[in-house]
Amino acid sequence: MSEPTRRTLLTTSVASALTLGTVSFAHAAATPGGDRTRTVGGTLPPGSPDYVYLPVEIPRGVREIHVAYTYDRPAVPAGTQGNALDIGIFDQRGTALGGEGFRGWSGGARKDFFLRTDDATPGYVAGPLRAGTWSVALAPYTVAPQGLTYEVTVTLRFGASLPVARPAHPPERAAGRGRAWYRGDSHLHTVYSDGRRTPAEVAALARAAGLDFLTVTEHNTHAGHGAWAELGGDDLLVLLGEEVTTRNGHVLAVGTDPGTFVDWRYRARENRFGHFARAIRRAGGLVVPAHPHATCIGCNWKFGFGDADAVEVWNGPYTPDDEVSLAGWDAALARGRWTPAMGNSDAHRDPDRVGTPQTVVLAEDLSREAILEGLRAGRSYVAESSAVSLDLSVTDGRGRAAGIGERLRVEADDPVTVRLTATGAPEGSTARFVTDQGVLHTAQATGGPVEWTTTAAYASYVRAEVRHPATLPPLPGALVAFTNPVFLQGR
Repeated sequence: MSEPTRRTLLTTSVASALTLGTVSFAHAAATPGGDRTRTVGGTLPPGSPDYVYLPVEIPRGVREIHVAYTYDRPAVPAGTQGNALDIGIFDQRGTALGGEGFRGWSGGARKDFFLRTDDATPGYVAGPLRAGTWSVALAPYTVAPQGLTYEVTVTLRFGASLPVARPAHPPERAAGRGRAWYRGDSHLHTVYSDGRRTPAEVAALARAAGLDFLTVTEHNTHAGHGAWAELGGDDLLVLLGEEVTTRNGHVLAVGTDPGTFVDWRYRARENRFGHFARAIRRAGGLVVPAHPHATCIGCNWKFGFGDADAVEVWNGPYTPDDEVSLAGWDAALARGRWTPAMGNSDAHRDPDRVGTPQTVVLAEDLSREAILEGLRAGRSYVAESSAVSLDLSVTDGRGRAAGIGERLRVEADDPVTVRLTATGAPEGSTARFVTDQGVLHTAQATGGPVEWTTTAAYASYVRAEVRHPATLPPLPGALVAFTNPVFLQGR
């Protein structure tokens, strides 16, 4: 076992990474089957860089690379972070940010992984195992005051390789219902990152939740894109993507081209996010900051919303951080900056419920292009389940109307009628009309449409909420559903 020393640590051009000494297999012992194994280790101190690269020289003739790792978890005082170490790998093409060398990531979900030409551990990319310097990536998520002592074991198995696997991908269009409201969940995890469900299980749960589409968003890997080819159908559109999990927040790449990988190895201070946001759009996807006020380490969104196409205001079962996200989104809306809102389940495992909540979008058909266009335009609302439907419109005295995500041009002082119909809302739910001034009208949500009259001079937009009964008055109850705004543009 070798310890990293001052001479073996080579700091990269970015202060958030370092490279350890190279692992060579020149004198490694061989097993009777021809395997070669090396074990190395060391201790990372508190304040270590975000990413530590362990170079491994891969010779010719390798048919499988297997990597296992362990690290210590010492007791720490209350309120102090313990050790957590993530892992992944890059091939001989290198570790450059946004480069082509990425071959897989499992974060802290696995303690070992393998790669072959024909297969790989979920989260890792099967393909050629070419000779050269590969890099095991270690990411000390948190480090205890005592430091983080780790050990990495690399085993190379030699022999003839099988043909390279060619992944298939799901179709970009389903049968649909023409122009209609379609329900989807665009934040989902499986065994291809830190989830516990298979893609088949998630697809079945999506159907059971009444969804028309879903988006695959594994943490920091696109390796699972090829696992969905047969799981969609006329009744379910499968979109591809990634949850880009940085140290300063998470962002969903929604509906990207098959095989699109988005790098995550940067912080807000490095001013790199705009580059990757543009890359997501070039790949046909939407940039959607996820759970922007989540309280887990590194989960709170700190890159700003200037590059966002939408924002995930509601994440999973409704909690106080969702209320904070809603308030922040509403405040930006009042300032004149509108980023369409979404809601998704972020489901990982039982008992997480796929489709709680779900985004309901008005689209021309059930296709990747149409769904993304509807989300981008904000023609959508968020509901806790498929049992709940909202219909929000604003109508002027001439009978002209606008719906969710649309604009109605009227004389500034002409009255307009706001009308909300909530179907399937639980008994006791309250409907609320919200403008830049706050909540201006409330009524019982069930029992028929709710109407309110206003003007463009008084309200430049109106959005609707349906809430469960309050449990801690005067704080409002949890959301049942909420809409993007209808805009009133005075002449």
